[in-house]
Amino acid sequence: MATTTTDASPKFRHVPQPSDYRPEITVNSSHDGLEFWQFMIAGSIAGSVEHMAMFPVDTLKTRMQVIGGSYPAPSIGLRQVLGSLLKMEGPAGLYRGIAAMGLGAGPSHAVYFSVYELCKDFFSAGNPNNSAAHAVSGVFATVASDAVITPMDMVKQRLQLKSSPYKGVMDCVKSVLVEEGIQAFYASYRTTVVMNAPFTAVHFATYEAAKRGLMEVSPENADDENLVVHATAGAVAGALAAAVTTPLDVVKTQLQCQGVCGCDRFSSGSIRDVIQTIVKKDGYGGLMRGWVPRMLFHAPAAAICWSTYEAAKAFFEEQNGRSDLVN
Repeated sequence: MATTTTDASPKFRHVPQPSDYRPEITVNSSHDGLEFWQFMIAGSIAGSVEHMAMFPVDTLKTRMQVIGGSYPAPSIGLRQVLGSLLKMEGPAGLYRGIAAMGLGAGPSHAVYFSVYELCKDFFSAGNPNNSAAHAVSGVFATVASDAVITPMDMVKQRLQLKSSPYKGVMDCVKSVLVEEGIQAFYASYRTTVVMNAPFTAVHFATYEAAKRGLMEVSPENADDENLVVHATAGAVAGALAAAVTTPLDVVKTQLQCQGVCGCDRFSSGSIRDVIQTIVKKDGYGGLMRGWVPRMLFHAPAAAICWSTYEAAKAFFEEQNGRSDLVN
């Protein structure tokens, strides 16, 4: 005799939820199944796309932050710098040094994102919404990636200067090695790490929190709007982190461009000495030089970078899934 079961059993009874009930949205902290090299490739693509797309804005930021040389007036604005550059050098002047950034952005971002993903998995302890883990992971990522990008960033910034004496990347590298030694390539490394540690801590923590918040606003469309979510969260994170760390970015630019095109030269690489020089010459406002183009750079750059990175990871996930089905 056949037996039947009914849904009348309390074990299976439906429990109605309040009308405003909404399950907690969690953001996947990593893409399961991705290999280390896949994180590196995704990061390399994202970093290259980001820096190539936003390079003209970065050039304007560099020129605004250089005092005592090309632009000695403390009140110089973005419009004046852009107008002068286009008048004297044409649009090509906005792209001086892009080859150096092209050589450095890919490898450094490959290290950046792969270290971040590994550290995030380790420090999060299974909690994908752990903001402290995201911040700490960002710090580890930037310490590693800055060791890769700093030499090329120095070359890039020197080529970006008005009336730069160098003919190109190799000419700059050779001249710096002969005249200043290999230590010149890392003169700003300490400052870069000191700047980028809080930058990435704020950036990654804000990005993950903003992404989670945006998905909670419209959970039913979260999957369909991933690109918009990643781009918006990235823009918010990039703008906030850029604003907070502008003074240290000014110090970094001063150290990397010292002695070139009339820029001040410093007897030591001390952050305090550079800050005192800037404040004495231009006041405390001098520490915020270039904050507008810096934010204009990092907001869209982060949006481009994160959306590209997440898209690349999703691509690898899909490919891995197909491979599993075949096998």
